[in-house]
Amino acid sequence: MCQYSCTPEKPGVVGDWHLAHLQAFAAGGAPMILTEASAVTADGRISPWDAGLWGQEHVEGWARITSLIHATGSRIGVQLSHAGRKGSTYPPFHERSGSVAEEDGGWTTRGATEAPFGPLAAPRGMTQDEVAAVPAAFAAAARRAVEAGFDAVELHAAHGYLLAQFLSPLVNDRADAYGGSDEARARLLLETVEAVRAVVPDGMPVLVRLSATDWSPDAPGGLEGDLERTVQVSRWLAERGVDLVDVSSGGNVPDPQIPVGPGYQTGFAARVGTEVGVPVSTVGMITQARQAELVLATGQADVVMMARALLADPRWWHRAAHELGHDLSWVPQYARVSDRHVY
Repeated sequence: MCQYSCTPEKPGVVGDWHLAHLQAFAAGGAPMILTEASAVTADGRISPWDAGLWGQEHVEGWARITSLIHATGSRIGVQLSHAGRKGSTYPPFHERSGSVAEEDGGWTTRGATEAPFGPLAAPRGMTQDEVAAVPAAFAAAARRAVEAGFDAVELHAAHGYLLAQFLSPLVNDRADAYGGSDEARARLLLETVEAVRAVVPDGMPVLVRLSATDWSPDAPGGLEGDLERTVQVSRWLAERGVDLVDVSSGGNVPDPQIPVGPGYQTGFAARVGTEVGVPVSTVGMITQARQAELVLATGQADVVMMARALLADPRWWHRAAHELGHDLSWVPQYARVSDRHVY
């Protein structure tokens, strides 16, 4: 979950807030933590206050965090991202909204095409050479992630950010090597996966987050067409050594009509896992321990991802373990806590 807490004086450099924020989850029993989206280029940030890994100056801050997470007994992965046309925006809690002007610290965004996202400022369409340079930017950030001590790397190709923009037939209307067919639209993502896989250690998991659907009736084939394309992209990812597909949805269409409810995206993950055979994770309104356990026990997904519920309760894992009758170790500093004190 983006924290929008870097400072203009040190763009993209994580600090004390990020350390305290992520450490709370490790102390609360999280087995694995994924960071907020961390930009692979300065103009790949969602906002001017976002975290980054586009320069060597970012490694030290992240290394401080990974070291503490490891000392607490958890593992941590970094989510690498480029916001594309959805960048240079104000945080959701800012008094202003929409695109940040250049005179206020923003920038002209770049995208798969020149079409804007809703009310945001129109991007500049990327040249083919600029697109071809994206995999190297992700790979360089992945090298820094290894240096910073991360245990896994996730590529954010969902929610309407740059890699997702290229995947979507609703957005990508290019006529060059990166558009015009499902294979061409997936080319940027697949090249990026190959570039990242080549620079990280063999045993380091590489994850990819996908949007299974953009929830738009205008998509070719509707919802079913979106799911078929997601399954095919997932096959291509598995062939290139991706260890897990993190299945979410939405992001390329402003104000979509989504039938939100508990576990509303889990069926998408189940379909990818069943038809492709690659490990999958699911996310979205999974908040209760027994709900999460049912997803795993029935084979709908291999991993359950959670976000907002954990912002509300950074000790969620200990409460879940108690409810499910599992003995989850406390960090030594909290070992004196007993059931009657907490539950």
